[in-house]
Amino acid sequence: MSDPEVLDCRGQRCPLPVIALARRLPELPVGAVLRVLADDPAAAVDIPAWCRMRGQEYVGAAAGGYDVRRTN
Repeated sequence: MSDPEVLDCRGQRCPLPVIALARRLPELPVGAVLRVLADDPAAAVDIPAWCRMRGQEYVGAAAGGYDVRRTN
């Protein structure tokens, strides 16, 4: 498995990391993982919620970020 793509959103307040995630994920192939680096505490709730609403897989928190796998 390859390393995830990284989207650095540190220093941004939610919903900006979620908006950046929504823009970047469609550019990746299905099955790819995007790690969103975010230090706003709201990201811990907002990113998994966005994944549920959009049918994407929330893989979990890792290495200071949140991993999302593109499913469609």
